[in-house]
Amino acid sequence: MMDKISNKLIVFEDKKIRRAWFKGTWYFSIVDIVGILTGSVNPTDYLKKIRKRDAELGSYIGTNCPQVEMLTETGMNRVTLAGNVKDVFRIIQSIPSPKAEPFKQWLAQVGYDRIEEIENPELAQDRAKEYYELKGYPKDWIDKRIRGIAIRQELTDEWKKRGVQEQKDYAILTNEISKATFGVPIKVHKEIKGLDPKFKNQNLRDHMTDLELIFSMLGERLSTEATRKKEAHGFQENFVAAREGGSVAGRAREDAEKTFGMKVVSQNNYLEITKEKKRIEKR
Repeated sequence: MMDKISNKLIVFEDKKIRRAWFKGTWYFSIVDIVGILTGSVNPTDYLKKIRKRDAELGSYIGTNCPQVEMLTETGMNRVTLAGNVKDVFRIIQSIPSPKAEPFKQWLAQVGYDRIEEIENPELAQDRAKEYYELKGYPKDWIDKRIRGIAIRQELTDEWKKRGVQEQKDYAILTNEISKATFGVPIKVHKEIKGLDPKFKNQNLRDHMTDLELIFSMLGERLSTEATRKKEAHGFQENFVAAREGGSVAGRAREDAEKTFGMKVVSQNNYLEITKEKKRIEKR
């Protein structure tokens, strides 16, 4: 068995498994895993069959396993069904295979990397930084993005301590901050940038300009302050604090736009920035 960690691939018994950093953890290609465990020449078809055969598993995958963008063998980015460590363990239970037990042990070691990151947040930051470097983001943008992740984590930790538990509530609070900060909800902000709503893994922040990242950080940092000052508890009180923090950042944005005659919310996204960078390099 070989355990080789990289940002794009991990290897189990010389078989490649694609993975991607998504929603704060590693997600693995389910098709790749099914192929390894079953030896099937058509793991996609095999997965369809076991989902039909095991209704409970099919329901679990449909509810918990998102479509995540990963590299294909041809080097193209395509969305594929993916699962985190918990999801993969659930799928393994439904696939009789002599490789199941060694794969579980291997996966537990991969999961240990995440535990290390929790105990030492600098490891998580270093890995995230390397991920963005590999994708070609500019260094100054990466520094802001990593700082934004830390600020976001501080805010969500505060929400959790104050009784906000449901993921949908986190999404509502985040949208309220973003709407107050930028003057538009997240969905509209994505549309302005030309992001495809079908690709749920298209993180808006990964397509923000420097200014958008800065104001996003400001809105969430001020929301953390408002939450603490108000000693908010429960969803409704945290909602009021989120709106207040975002509104202060929104007024700062409006002042900047008026003073400098510009718009902070931009159509520019990562792809456009990369194209421009390549064009300049060719001169």
